[in-house]
Amino acid sequence: MRNVLGSWLDGPKSAMNQAREQAGESRPAFRGEKLGLPESGPGSAAPLRKRLLAFVVDLVLAALITAAFTAPAYPGDWSLLTWLVITVVPVSFFGATPGMALTKILVARVDAPKMVGPLRAALRGLLTVFIIPAVIWNFDGRSWHDRISGTIVLRR
Repeated sequence: MRNVLGSWLDGPKSAMNQAREQAGESRPAFRGEKLGLPESGPGSAAPLRKRLLAFVVDLVLAALITAAFTAPAYPGDWSLLTWLVITVVPVSFFGATPGMALTKILVARVDAPKMVGPLRAALRGLLTVFIIPAVIWNFDGRSWHDRISGTIVLRR
């Protein structure tokens, strides 16, 4: 009984480490190692700060574009629709939103060196709207919306 309660009482990190040990799983040396990505430089997993900055740039751009059409009223929820368009369309065909292009990161498929495509990009965008799938990460630097859509965000 002490083993079970001890890990719980020691905190979540201790409990996760014990669960990993029991499953025979180890923490990779760097993000993307299990996927065969380089540790740093082009093609490596994009850091959180670049992803966050790209997201904020896209949000501001969507708000400004929408405000141009709804002025003098506030854009309201229409900016969410604009954000989806400036996220899904460029990621589908170019692999990056305007914010991602600015921060030199891109979305790539994990299973093939092809374009992300409209279906995967739309799935990623819709899951991002729900916030939770976009903020829960694994050790490979992939969030739930990336894992579900079979994508990863890389440095250029």
